[in-house]
Amino acid sequence: MNAPHQQPDDQWDLWEVFLQEGENEPHTHAGSIRAADAENALQNARDVFSRRGAVKNLWIVRSRDIVATVPGDTASFFEPGSDKVYRHPQFYRFTLADELWKKP
Repeated sequence: MNAPHQQPDDQWDLWEVFLQEGENEPHTHAGSIRAADAENALQNARDVFSRRGAVKNLWIVRSRDIVATVPGDTASFFEPGSDKVYRHPQFYRFTLADELWKKP
């Protein structure tokens, strides 16, 4: 049972947490937390997810603010446009400089 001064978790916003482990690494989804506001969400995310290892950066986003595709529309949404074939990967040319740039 919650103490009288505490707000039940089901009234707090759900936040998605993304973390970056290395300086040039991508942010990956770490999990979800509940918090009353952005500041508390960031502090909670730090407390919960940064203890698992080195974390360089944390992002939090309110779950209701995420815009996503609908599973039923996947085929039409991601289908490549046949009227703009120049956007397909075979039209990109790579040079030796591009390949050397990719190497660490």
